[in-house]
Amino acid sequence: METLTLSSISSTTRFNTTNLHLSSFSPISFPSSSFSTSLRTNRRTLVLSKSASEETEITAVKDEWLKNLPDKKKPLYSHSLPCIEAWLKQLGFFQKSDDRAVWFIEKTDWHAKLSLDLTDLYIRYLKSGPGNLDKDVERRFSYALSREDIENAILGGP
Repeated sequence: METLTLSSISSTTRFNTTNLHLSSFSPISFPSSSFSTSLRTNRRTLVLSKSASEETEITAVKDEWLKNLPDKKKPLYSHSLPCIEAWLKQLGFFQKSDDRAVWFIEKTDWHAKLSLDLTDLYIRYLKSGPGNLDKDVERRFSYALSREDIENAILGGP
């Protein structure tokens, strides 16, 4: 049994290669050029599936980052990115798939978009969510603030 390991900034995922399936497509022919050459291309799609034990392993890794969180009184800049991501997930945020620095949360009274910028954390409470906001409300928090203060300010709503 072989294992394929895929790494990202925040996590490493292992896939059992017995769960890998390759789908082949027919070669594509393009019109001949003036040199009478023909180009053929094979394309393959890699389909990855996770077993229940692999999902459990990923959850255990997230729990490990939560255990490694610095004290809530410490500034956010003293937290590693995986710890910040685990903390945001614990609060109920979910990550945007095409922009890893953007997170969303949907509470019963409001919806918000959180952005992890280079120097600050931004939260935008969306008027399109529940509640009666006349316009989007944006707040900016320095990473020098404690995790506790930022959490209280964010979850306090608009």
